Amino acid sequence: MRKMMADKALVRRLSACETMGSATTICSDKTGTLTLNQMTVVEAYVGGRKIDPSDAELLSSAASSLLIEGIAQNTTGSVFVLETGVVDVTGSPTEKAILSWGVKLGMIFDDARSKSSIVHVFPFNSDKKRGGVAVYQGGDNIHVHWKGAAEIVLASCTSWLDADGSKQPLTSDKFSEFKKTIEDMAEASLRCIAFAYRLYEPERVPNEEQRDSWQLPEDDLILLAIVGIKDPCRPGVKEAVDLCTRAGVKVRMVTGDNLQTAKAIALECGILGDANVQEPVIIEGKTFRTKTDAERDAIAEKIIVMGRSSPSDKLLLVQALRKRGHVVAVTGDGTNDAPALHEADIGLSMGIQGTEVAKESSDIIILDDNFASVVKVVRWGRSVYANIQKFIQFQLTVNVAALIINVVAAVSSGNVPLNAVQLLWVNLIMDTLGALALATEPPTDHLMDRTPVGRREPLITNIMWRNLIFQALYQVTVLLVLNFGGRSILHLKNDTRAHADKVKNTFIFNTFVLCQIFNEFNARKPDELNVFSGVTTNRLFMGIVGITVLLQVLIIEFLGKFTSTVRLNWKLWVVSIAIAFISWPLAFVGKLLPVPKMPFGEYFGRCFKCCGKRDDQQQQAGSGALPQVNGS
Repeated sequence: MRKMMADKALVRRLSACETMGSATTICSDKTGTLTLNQMTVVEAYVGGRKIDPSDAELLSSAASSLLIEGIAQNTTGSVFVLETGVVDVTGSPTEKAILSWGVKLGMIFDDARSKSSIVHVFPFNSDKKRGGVAVYQGGDNIHVHWKGAAEIVLASCTSWLDADGSKQPLTSDKFSEFKKTIEDMAEASLRCIAFAYRLYEPERVPNEEQRDSWQLPEDDLILLAIVGIKDPCRPGVKEAVDLCTRAGVKVRMVTGDNLQTAKAIALECGILGDANVQEPVIIEGKTFRTKTDAERDAIAEKIIVMGRSSPSDKLLLVQALRKRGHVVAVTGDGTNDAPALHEADIGLSMGIQGTEVAKESSDIIILDDNFASVVKVVRWGRSVYANIQKFIQFQLTVNVAALIINVVAAVSSGNVPLNAVQLLWVNLIMDTLGALALATEPPTDHLMDRTPVGRREPLITNIMWRNLIFQALYQVTVLLVLNFGGRSILHLKNDTRAHADKVKNTFIFNTFVLCQIFNEFNARKPDELNVFSGVTTNRLFMGIVGITVLLQVLIIEFLGKFTSTVRLNWKLWVVSIAIAFISWPLAFVGKLLPVPKMPFGEYFGRCFKCCGKRDDQQQQAGSGALPQVNGS
């Protein structure tokens, strides 16, 4: 957890680390995660024509005042002018971009707000993709301002305001022109926001007691402006997405932006760079929402980009992917994202933009809101899982070898070469020091070259079984030969039997421990030929190996009375080291042997099943009944 904090990931639930290593898909937000969330208005379409966002001279006073009124009142942000003259804008990134544009248009924020009073507010709704406000400026009319997703606001408009400030009917040709403008902005990866308003009679406004339930009129709007907001991709996101793709983790974008903008950003980030085997699907949240459960389950696998989505659409996508057997990670920052974060196998909330509700529902908090940090969490998760496997392989090798040696020796001769105190020391190497040495291996890039571990894949893989069997067989063979023929092999025939047995058993114990120390290097890299790769950078591993060797020398040379051992001469030490050293080339040769992809347990299960069917067929043949083959 401490090391992951350095990589900008705060772990709230420990088991999520290991689960993240098995993730097969990541459903990521766009804004702030794949992009910088530093928004700026770079295009504006006002009065039926494209203008420079910073040029207010082309606007009539009527159009300018209405637009400034809508920007100032229909927002939760604020604008402050500091003593130094610097303008400080607060609010969400989108509102900051719009307010900054308003300042360029000549908006004096406090003055614009003081000219009118707010009658009722309809906060931005993630389902409707817009928010509105009703303001009273005096006279006979109330202005109802709307701001939101450009194509949704445009669909509610029946008129538009030209450059002279006069109202013009929204003909089909003009509607197509505005729609084409929105599509062009979206294809340039711009977020499109539209401003519109309508007049409303004061006498139709409900009284204060009924105003809370008043639904602001959403029809017959007059279009004021369409703006394109640029939110650039984060540096390094494309490389992070490529790394996920190489690691077998599919990245899916779920965003509230329209499909064209989402597609452009997905292409820029590399999410749509590879069409994969299946044709990628780009879908709207509303379309996905209206499908049946069976249809959603069938199409979820192919969805790469979901635009104009609501938090409920994200939840439905997560549920569909999990039904398909995926291990799903989801990013989210809003309160409405909490159900999806809770439903996913791993919920990843944003530390900067995320709400407290989202953080409480998540398993891991990404402190810098960066997708690259999400990939680092995947890397750490795979490291945790791989380190557990390394330790299990090492532990089983020690257990199998010690068990077979002692059992065979006890059954055949009644004496065991490894006594209780010696086994306690072996257990200390295996359980405590071995766990510290292998479980603290730092993550490597090699981990991202593997495919994700499935939900039902066995913890002990075929590669681990191969390595375990090779090393255990070697240790058992050598040590049993020494146990039964050690007196002659070690030239101890001239010694008394008691002394010869003690030297032989000490030699077996010493060789066995050294074999484990050498095999600890093999366990570091179960599937790599070079077991020494990066070993010097892991100081804890080198320190533990050094301490183990030092303690073994002390036990043999100075603690003989306690462990029932005798001192060994330098020749026997050299022979012990030589026998242990052979485990390195043996591991190298063993790793050249291919192993089947199917787990051994499943493989033998199928064999037994086939044998059972064959026996049934033979019984049927013997009883005169003809066995059915392929249903015939």
